[in-house]
Amino acid sequence: MYRKTWFEINLDAIEENVKYIKQKNKKKFIAVLKANAYGCGDIQVAQAVLEAGAEMIAVSSVEEALSLRKEGYEGELLILGTTNPSDLQVLKEYHITTNAYSLEWVKKVIQLDCEGLKVHLKVDTGMNRIGSKSLDDTKEMLELLVNHGCKVEGIFTHFACADSNTTMTQTQFQLFKDTVEALDYTFEWIHCDNSDASVSLEEDFSNACRVGISLYGISAYEKSLNHALSFYTTLVHVKKVQPNETIGYGATYTTEKEEWIGTIPVGYADGFIRANQDRYLLCNDQLCRVVGRVCMDQAMILLPEKMEVGSIVEIFGPHLSLEKMAEDLHTIPYEIICLISPRVTRRYIKNHQVIREDNVLLELHR
Repeated sequence: MYRKTWFEINLDAIEENVKYIKQKNKKKFIAVLKANAYGCGDIQVAQAVLEAGAEMIAVSSVEEALSLRKEGYEGELLILGTTNPSDLQVLKEYHITTNAYSLEWVKKVIQLDCEGLKVHLKVDTGMNRIGSKSLDDTKEMLELLVNHGCKVEGIFTHFACADSNTTMTQTQFQLFKDTVEALDYTFEWIHCDNSDASVSLEEDFSNACRVGISLYGISAYEKSLNHALSFYTTLVHVKKVQPNETIGYGATYTTEKEEWIGTIPVGYADGFIRANQDRYLLCNDQLCRVVGRVCMDQAMILLPEKMEVGSIVEIFGPHLSLEKMAEDLHTIPYEIICLISPRVTRRYIKNHQVIREDNVLLELHR
């Protein structure tokens, strides 16, 4: 690692979280690794969840599925987002399961050579994103796919408020259950429980859970999960600034007295967005406020005293929670970690030690 800013992924914690959730709900485990495993590294996280007992991996697109295949993953692989019927042969060649999300899509697919295509039916129970809302349409979709040689292996829906509204979640679940029972078809995979529902919704109708953010220890309900993610940088420059001097672009901060200002090599191009101005980071066990505007590649923090260049600065991690950072920035943990850009080094921990460091900029030149 050259630039001392890194995103740390604890694979031990991820494995423990998978085992905990599997033990709790007694279902097959689908690990959702969309967006490069929420920015954590798709194949690295895939290997961890598989070792812990996951039976399937889900992604959002053909590109993400092919990425895992080309990195060596050969197991069950489901695309949760939309696919183009023209990509049918790619899906079949790489043994990728797709979802059937509308009758219109199915009618286009059956005009092609779809025999052998693996499919999960997507039912819309209130999310109103993708999926069939009509039972009649869903029945016709199933009949057409089966009659044209597709392997309809699963059916699923997605909850809109599993982290906050149990009444709506229960309503969606009942609609999903009624739909599946009305189809009178044996599905190998029946899944509706996302991360929060996997630990809070008591139902034994579905036989698989579909877990994303809780892989990393984030849950509205379950506090026994292990936090797996940390974001660190370091002090690369420290200077004493005189009273009434300004810091950074726009001169938005003025020193009140002699102050120690530290520069850290992280900025909005790394996902440390400008809204972090005036938030606190941790250096040498002391809180340090971000002063002045966050730059593209750097930011400045107010130090309570002179500190050594090279001192580690925690952005979020064991002492500053990702959830609190999300609350401060009026967003959700998903967005924060997905925004950590590829140029930030990923450091992986397994068996309590660093096992590898990956940086896409260096990989491009190997």
